[in-house]
Amino acid sequence: MAKKEADSKAAKSKASGKSEKTKKGGVRKYFRDLKSELKKVVWPSRKQVINNTGIVLSVMAVMALFLFGIDTGLGAAIKALLNLGA
Repeated sequence: MAKKEADSKAAKSKASGKSEKTKKGGVRKYFRDLKSELKKVVWPSRKQVINNTGIVLSVMAVMALFLFGIDTGLGAAIKALLNLGA
């Protein structure tokens, strides 16, 4: 009977994907690993960030004008079609 209970606990532990070893020091280990990974990141320079931001804002403005044009054109086309029936 005790063997079945131990097997059942082991099966539940495997099913949940967590073992007793992974539970210990989890939060501390997570932040330690996070800190070491952030040291490996190559951060962009200020000039690169400003350049990329300008590109993104320019593309957004062009797309906004494009969508505005399509919306206005389709709206006028629908009004024209509705006026034909009246």
